[in-house]
Amino acid sequence: MLVALTGIGLSAAAGLNAYVPFLVVALLARLTDVVHLPEALTWMESWWAIGVGAVLLLTDVVLDKVPLVDTVNDAVQTVIRPATGGVVFAATAAAEDLEGSTWVQDHPWVAVVVGVVVAALVHAGKATARPVVNATTGGVGGPVVSTVEDGVSVGLSLVAVFLPVLVVVVLGLLVAAFVVVLRRRRRRAQPTGRPGSPPAVP
Repeated sequence: MLVALTGIGLSAAAGLNAYVPFLVVALLARLTDVVHLPEALTWMESWWAIGVGAVLLLTDVVLDKVPLVDTVNDAVQTVIRPATGGVVFAATAAAEDLEGSTWVQDHPWVAVVVGVVVAALVHAGKATARPVVNATTGGVGGPVVSTVEDGVSVGLSLVAVFLPVLVVVVLGLLVAAFVVVLRRRRRRAQPTGRPGSPPAVP
């Protein structure tokens, strides 16, 4: 169960920012004994992969703070975030020591598919909510929300690795936040005037 929670947490973090969980896993594997990557994914801990990931993270962080550009960035990330979610979920084979489980190694494609689906769902929520935030705040709220999303991605990645039992709580808060944004979108879409009411007299 812990392996699944770790994978789900990392994949959800990838749905917010593809490069944060990638770098968290890669750096932990490279610099500590906390994460041991499966043989097929040891390339993640190479310095060139970490360097490329850092450059892409910096680029994404900047672009995601600019209104309208963030929407284009979300469109581009539609492929990248789910793909990264699949990769980092598969990398949770390293967490098998926590519970003596080998199911990730026995079914690697299941881990990839689940990771892709989880990251895609979170990405879809993010991409749907951002235009609403920009529209309701005149673009001012976009950078703030983007910064919060980056922070949540970092926190969720660390929680997924070190305290996977808390992943459910964090995901519940994410879902609640998305629901609030969608409700605001529906309210804005509703006409303000009452049906059949006479037009205002100038």
